[in-house]
Amino acid sequence: MDLNFTPEEQAFRADIRRWVAEHLPQDISHKVHNALRLNKDDLQRWARILGKQGWHGWAWPKQFGGPGWNAVQRHLFEEECALAGAPRVVPFGPVMVAPVIMAFGSREQQERHLPGIMSGDVWWSQGYSEPGSGSDLASVKTRAERRGDTYIVNGQKTWTTLGQYGDWIFCLVRTDASVKPQAGISFLLIDMKSPGVTVRPIIMLDGEHEVNEVFFDNVEVPAENLVGEENKGWTYAKYLLAHERTNIADVNRAKRELERLKRIAKAEGLLGGDREDARFRDQIALLEVDIVALEMMVLRVLSAESSGKQSLDVAGLLKIRGSEIQQRYTELMMLAAGPYATPFIHEAMEAGWQGDHVGAAHCAPLASHYFNYRKTTIYGGSNEVQRNIVAQTVLG
Repeated sequence: MDLNFTPEEQAFRADIRRWVAEHLPQDISHKVHNALRLNKDDLQRWARILGKQGWHGWAWPKQFGGPGWNAVQRHLFEEECALAGAPRVVPFGPVMVAPVIMAFGSREQQERHLPGIMSGDVWWSQGYSEPGSGSDLASVKTRAERRGDTYIVNGQKTWTTLGQYGDWIFCLVRTDASVKPQAGISFLLIDMKSPGVTVRPIIMLDGEHEVNEVFFDNVEVPAENLVGEENKGWTYAKYLLAHERTNIADVNRAKRELERLKRIAKAEGLLGGDREDARFRDQIALLEVDIVALEMMVLRVLSAESSGKQSLDVAGLLKIRGSEIQQRYTELMMLAAGPYATPFIHEAMEAGWQGDHVGAAHCAPLASHYFNYRKTTIYGGSNEVQRNIVAQTVLG
């Protein structure tokens, strides 16, 4: 088995590397490499830069305005962006809802929504989870009642990531309560500026406003915003989740964060310093091996997608391993810094902050990230549920 990239693929990588080096704003790259706080402007600025090049939808086929790259080219693009310090593209538009609109949406929906997603101008949110429907997504209770050419939507979504910035939200809604849960769900696109939509912040342990509750109170949604057929939303949801769980694995960010972990360990003297620790070095090596294995799994999923095979089951396994790796590198960073990792000064994660740090500057965001990443094994379908799915569908 030859795991090396071809000369053509290496040339493609070099072209991407040069382009990113020329176009990625240095202030954004500095924030990413040092785990400083990114704001909406940072995220959308990079999205629009990619959009001008036609790369915000880097996985899209040419017929929908994408570059038409194959699985390896997409992987190399993601890797070069991550290693250069580009922010992770907010996935809800280009990675999640766009493929659903391409596969199941009407021509009118494609023409209306895909250009705004590609350009980075329209911010999408995801309306899946509810207070009683997280990993058990089939139990969603948000209702959409058809009245003529309009759906009347009532209910609540929660854990809506960056929903405070949302222009549109794609939602799973209950359109038939008389059938089994999976059979009565529809996939609806909702303008978040519609009367009756209320977004309330959920402030997390680290003081960040990352997630929200979204309430729908008699929200009128044109029936033309229904994707595909009524009561077929569960099929579309599963299609989307394959893309989400591949994205959650985020192997390229893991590779970049591995390098940050090594920098912190060296700065703290654990690698080649006065606190040299062979056991800690072994833990870094084990993490690096797992990241390489995860990368191979990602390439398998992308290859399956490009050949038309169903990859959802493997994507669930990807989500499990990727989320565990993310938690592990945040934990090792904490261990490397020791007691200096525990103090939390909220303002210290702002670029250009001139106050006093407790320990080195690289210690400031460690506790925040460690606690924030406790979520990774829960969102996108909890790992316990994903293991059951893998056991049933892959192992039999």
